[in-house]
Amino acid sequence: MARITVFNQKGGVGKTTTALNLAAALGRAGQSPLAIDLDPQAHLSALSGVQVSNSGESVYGFYRDNRPLADLIQSVGRSWLLIPAHLELSKVDSQYGKGPNVLNRLKFALEREALNGTRPVIIDCCPLLGVLSLSAIFAADKVLVPVSADYLAVKGALQVDRTLNALGPVMKKRIERRYVITRFDSRRKMSWDIERTFRERFGAELCETRISESVSLAESPFAEKDVFEHAPSSRGAQDYQALYDELKSSEFLECVA
Repeated sequence: MARITVFNQKGGVGKTTTALNLAAALGRAGQSPLAIDLDPQAHLSALSGVQVSNSGESVYGFYRDNRPLADLIQSVGRSWLLIPAHLELSKVDSQYGKGPNVLNRLKFALEREALNGTRPVIIDCCPLLGVLSLSAIFAADKVLVPVSADYLAVKGALQVDRTLNALGPVMKKRIERRYVITRFDSRRKMSWDIERTFRERFGAELCETRISESVSLAESPFAEKDVFEHAPSSRGAQDYQALYDELKSSEFLECVA
């Protein structure tokens, strides 16, 4: 199964919500995914009900102490696993620089420890383009880019596209990607205008599925639950199930040959 990084250089676009609910959808399908929280804010960890007081028990222990990733995996009491984050992760940029050794470290560890194999890996990273987000992109087979239905998100999505294109020659491949519109409000003309703009720019790389504005998606983080647990019959659950189905049918969830 594929390693997928959920990334956008713009904050507030539903990136962590998408990582959480895609992991949950994969778990519901019996895929037992491994989620990696590579954001020092540790929002994915908190939404999964996992908080570590000792930074060495988070993915920071992998960078600082050379701990195997397998030692840091925690069960979230659901059908998927998590390597949590910690605020100390914010030190990685200053401590390790931006050389190829640190940027490829996560990728090589995942391959060496054979942690995915038939298990998909979902990596949630911070919105800043630094060591952590670059490491997540280098470790991934593919990148999923949530983009909210507002005009600033259009500029943000174009910047992401330029970033991924610039990284292509470094990685010696074109980085496969999909864009998914979040916080879509069908009552607003602007939402449809933005979708048309994205469709013209990204073509088939824009998912047909749209994640609508949803009370259930807004409420589920407060309950520290994914939307399928919190409100299984809600529009939010239906949208993320549809996103999973679309990515599955297009083989986006499969490994790159």
